Amino acid sequence: MKIFDHINQCKNLKNPVLTLGMFDGIHIGHQALIRQLNEIAKQEQGESVLLTFEPHPKVVLGKGEDDLMLLTTLEEKIDLLKKAGLENLTFHPFTKEFSDLSAGEFVKKLLVDGIGIHTIVIGYDHHFGKNRQGNFNQLNELSKKFGFHCVKIEEVKSGGKHISSTQIRNALLEGKVEFAREGLGRNYSFTGKVQHGDKIGRTLGFPTANLEIGKYKLIPGNGVYVVKVQIENEIFKGLLSIGTRPTITNSEEKRVEVYILDFDRNIYDEMISVELIHKIRDDKKFESIEELIAQMNEDKKFAEQLKF
Repeated sequence: MKIFDHINQCKNLKNPVLTLGMFDGIHIGHQALIRQLNEIAKQEQGESVLLTFEPHPKVVLGKGEDDLMLLTTLEEKIDLLKKAGLENLTFHPFTKEFSDLSAGEFVKKLLVDGIGIHTIVIGYDHHFGKNRQGNFNQLNELSKKFGFHCVKIEEVKSGGKHISSTQIRNALLEGKVEFAREGLGRNYSFTGKVQHGDKIGRTLGFPTANLEIGKYKLIPGNGVYVVKVQIENEIFKGLLSIGTRPTITNSEEKRVEVYILDFDRNIYDEMISVELIHKIRDDKKFESIEELIAQMNEDKKFAEQLKF
């Protein structure tokens, strides 16, 4: 997969068959669209292209940046699109000036003049241009004016359920791991750097790795989860705790900690990856430390017996 940082770098692509959008999560709907994109590109003896934008529009426009929660980091998105067989990925600069382009200007400047588009493939509900005013009907009219093809992809559902990045985010914030897995077509995962903590876990018999997660990466809702932990090329079972540790402290600081089963190594400052498998319970305040330890032992027993 070739990667570009401006649409003008794609001028020499053969019969570009393009789709566009943020594609956060690369969920099953995105995956279906990429498959069709590749199939059409092959039929037209062309090349598949995804046009996306960087930085995220919310960051540039200051509209909801503080609430920005992404299912995929830049690195994760690149890796998933590569695995999906996409041929060309363009991260076009998103600026305030760029956001003011009308739908017609967007099509003319980027798609027609910028890349020389052959075919555009978009989802049934896609909007683009200033204030997201452009839609499929307008794009179809513009395709006739500028001489390119326009293909609409219908909604992809799973078990009759609508699938979207927003729904998957909401599910993860509610601890609904199974819905997220269904929508993504894989376990939701994140990578974090192991930081020094206050080492309270080890006094309870459960030493944990405190994780520092990237700024905009979505952290699931508070609770205790069974997880798969990857450290370099090794895989372990683990218990992930997300919350404020109400039994131990009065702090409102949210912690992301993982207890790795059958593991005893120093991994401070290392990057580890965590995949969510199952939510066991909510974060809660226990009446005593002894009650907390008893519950943690029950959580561990559950994780040991869970097969995945």
